[in-house]
Amino acid sequence: MAAEESRSTACTGSSLLQPVSEITNLPLDQVNFVVCQLCALLSAFWFRLFLHPSKTSPFIRHVVATLLGLYFALFCFGWYALHFLVQSGLTYGIMILTGVEHMHKYCLLVALSYLSLCQITRVYVFDYGMYSADFTGPMMVITQKITSLAFEIHDGMARKEEHLTPGQKILAIRFVMPSLLEYFSYNCNFMGILAGPTSSYNDYIAFIEGDPRRHRDSEADRKSKLRQSEPSPNVEVVRKVATSFFCLLVFLSVCKVFPVERNIDDDFIATMPFYAQVVYLYLSMLTTRPKYYFVWTLADAINNAAGFGFNGYGDDGSPRWDLISNLRILNIELATSFKVFLDNWNIQTAHWLKRVCYERCPYHPTAATFILSAMWHGAYPGYYLTFLTGIVITLAARAVRHNVRPYFLHSPTHKLVYDVITWAATQIAICYTVVPFVLLSVGPSIKFYRSWYFCLHIGCVLLAVALPVKPRHLRLKDQQKNLLREPVQRHPEATDSNCSQKEKTT
Repeated sequence: MAAEESRSTACTGSSLLQPVSEITNLPLDQVNFVVCQLCALLSAFWFRLFLHPSKTSPFIRHVVATLLGLYFALFCFGWYALHFLVQSGLTYGIMILTGVEHMHKYCLLVALSYLSLCQITRVYVFDYGMYSADFTGPMMVITQKITSLAFEIHDGMARKEEHLTPGQKILAIRFVMPSLLEYFSYNCNFMGILAGPTSSYNDYIAFIEGDPRRHRDSEADRKSKLRQSEPSPNVEVVRKVATSFFCLLVFLSVCKVFPVERNIDDDFIATMPFYAQVVYLYLSMLTTRPKYYFVWTLADAINNAAGFGFNGYGDDGSPRWDLISNLRILNIELATSFKVFLDNWNIQTAHWLKRVCYERCPYHPTAATFILSAMWHGAYPGYYLTFLTGIVITLAARAVRHNVRPYFLHSPTHKLVYDVITWAATQIAICYTVVPFVLLSVGPSIKFYRSWYFCLHIGCVLLAVALPVKPRHLRLKDQQKNLLREPVQRHPEATDSNCSQKEKTT
């Protein structure tokens, strides 16, 4: 009875599906979330077919997308959904009043502060340690959108074209500020309000107006004979929905078999040999990932069903629907480096961190990016332990890759050995790093690290010190010098015309 009470009171949204919660023995807020995402999937098909840009105006599409999004938010979170409007309204006012020179800084400060205030209140006032579909989850995605948009406007209206990177040039917003309706539609549309993923404002507006590749078409895409006016996403949607529900079944069937908390059980630590603890750590963390696979893959399918997410054509001429995909499951599970794992996990968040922090931070961009990521994730101390550990392991992994990897590239056999070793090391390092992210609290997290004698922390610090890596800007200079020298070194006997031709080819 107490468990049922806690399940019902933890949910601030609709209680309409309480009988389903009791039958499935799942928390009501999670039932509401899944049902709303399924309704969003059906709505996405309807939106693409009956509110197609050829049949209705962008104004109607913006209005419908926003109203549906707010309805789903109210159903899941009740009056807490008003925070989405308040956060968006505050930052829109800042954008209008402060001007393009400094708006990106103020929007980042205000949006992140508002998110942090909500997260701290929820964690330390209401339900510390509760895993639930809480209202700060959507606010995390809205924060990404608010700050991304502010930086894109700043790039397009306050910076010179020659100072922008190629990626910033594509995403920069020039000439016109978004209207209030466009702003709320971008932040609160029904396709992404519950689980994202983040997308660029230009891509979203191009989708609403019916030209999804307007800002990203390559010359090859424009000339391709295989190009269609509007490829169908149906096959991709079916594949992603099937994948997401397979991941959900895996999670529900195995997550309780390997509980993460057993890693800090006194009897387990005292009786199990170290190699068994390593294996169990890997299995326990492996079984926590399918729930993220389920949420992000289903969210991607919803956007695709609405016609959003088209990313041009592959080499075989087939349409790609991965513009806003958030993960690549096989690349994650087979990752042979910390970087590869992070590049394929929560992809849109990684892009956001790169665009608003890593590319712009003049000093220690790696550390600054991990700290921003920890602040964005929430107020649990375990998050900060995870990301501080991640800084050390990232620096060590980079040092090993730059100093050790070249010795294994001379033969396929050596390369295979290197890949097997680095796969095992990467998987264990990831599991070791994210244990505090799951345990949340300082005490249990330190207890786990102590049971491992802080071995990865110590080892990674020693590697980072013993195998130094040149700073990023010096590595880029060296690469540019090598590119300039390469044609001359390879063809010292070539004539000027031959060199010219080879340089063009290169």
